[in-house]
Amino acid sequence: MAGTPQAEGPAPLAGGALAITAFALALGTFMQVLDTTIANVSLPTIAGNLGVSSDNSTWIVTAFAVANGVAVPLTGWLMGRFGVVRTFVVSVLLFTAASFLCGIAWNLSSLIIFRVLQGAVSGPMIPGSQALLISIFPPQKRATALGIWSMTTLVAPIMGPILGGYISDNYHWSWIFLINVPFGLFCGLICWRNLSARETPTRKLPIDRVGLVMLVLWVGALQVVLDLGKNDDWFASDRIVIAAIVAGIVFVAWLIWELTDANPAVNLSLFKSRNFAIGTIAFCLGYAVFFANTLLLPLWLQTQLGYTATWAGLVAAPSGLAAVILTPFVARMSGRIDARILATVAFASFGASYYLRSGYTTSAGFWDLTLPLMVQGIAMSTFFLAMLTISLDRIPPEQLPSATGISNFARITAGSFAASLVTVAWDRREALHQSRLAEAIGQGSPLQLARDALTGLGLSDTQAAAAVTRQMVGQAYLLASTDIFWISAWLCVGMTVLVWLTRRASPPSGPIAAD
Repeated sequence: MAGTPQAEGPAPLAGGALAITAFALALGTFMQVLDTTIANVSLPTIAGNLGVSSDNSTWIVTAFAVANGVAVPLTGWLMGRFGVVRTFVVSVLLFTAASFLCGIAWNLSSLIIFRVLQGAVSGPMIPGSQALLISIFPPQKRATALGIWSMTTLVAPIMGPILGGYISDNYHWSWIFLINVPFGLFCGLICWRNLSARETPTRKLPIDRVGLVMLVLWVGALQVVLDLGKNDDWFASDRIVIAAIVAGIVFVAWLIWELTDANPAVNLSLFKSRNFAIGTIAFCLGYAVFFANTLLLPLWLQTQLGYTATWAGLVAAPSGLAAVILTPFVARMSGRIDARILATVAFASFGASYYLRSGYTTSAGFWDLTLPLMVQGIAMSTFFLAMLTISLDRIPPEQLPSATGISNFARITAGSFAASLVTVAWDRREALHQSRLAEAIGQGSPLQLARDALTGLGLSDTQAAAAVTRQMVGQAYLLASTDIFWISAWLCVGMTVLVWLTRRASPPSGPIAAD
């Protein structure tokens, strides 16, 4: 978000000061990205401990994502008004405080409020860490700086499910948030000590308060509709109707305001560029499908297949590992290969991964589950770079901070909406399949024969019926999951076509905030 430092700025760091400061800055990125995924595998554990259903617990994920997405457009203004160093350090310390509050939350409502706070204050952490990493390395080693930054954005999603699962299985779930406290304090103190003398110039900047307020209102109202609609029977509920009306009216008003304001919080005029408009749409849809499936798989593994949170996290680990291994090679080739080809590889790999998952069965072993995730790793290594290269093509340098802000806001918000929608779709498809399976229970049907066999083994008729029902529910959730995987695969085919409606993009020539 922030521009690269000017040549007349402070000299790059060297030696031990460079090493420890680079580590602290990378840690800032790591913590923020980690907290987008660390709770995914822990949702059933948190839900059980707080006495709520697993579908209600998805608020823990979506609340953080929505608040973080809404905060992103404000980041550029904060850095220009208060300086990159001060903005980054304060953001890290507030994130640390919010993590502590999440760890001591006493019920679901308090945890959701603290997750909203955690997401809102973490907006400047990723762009701030990137800009500062670039500034402390000499110009000839900026590729090293970006490499360190990029690797943390890939390693953190791998570690999130594994670490979250291990903590949930062996300690209290609150430690998935409390673990941030010592690392956040270390990151904030080291960065302030070593970078405070390198603060960037500040200036008074106008802020679009009306636009930001309307942005929070319509995104928040829409998220209420998506997260609470299922439990409230959708538009049979007055609060869902009111929230939907508010979201629609405020969204239209926000569009008009942002298109006519002299200093909009979100510069919508950028969508006049074909590559930015189509690239951002494909980027958001691709990330939404990816995020939805990342949330769905551990939920299914834990609630239906009996996986522990740790093992659910380990199933996803090969995906990130493959991405980490392949990313350096992809980055090296990116300047020579059309970004549309890289995007096609990404969507084809995503589609293949989801298609393979559509063949899952309830008897699938660990390696059967992980193979499609390894294919997904190929997609992760090319997806972010390709989509950012396409969407930011020919954007003037002075508009890049605004463009990356819009891209990140749209992507993160799309992911949070998708997380809400996928749980609704999952439960609806499960109910449909369960009703069809129930209709199949008749004289001579496999389910009836299984019930008769269990009765013959000494179970009462009630016990046999309960056992068959459990199997039927498990099969219904399996079919619901494979339906979503199959639909996701076809959506990726559609996005591949969408990418080729853009023009060939020039390779990236500077740092881009990819996450």
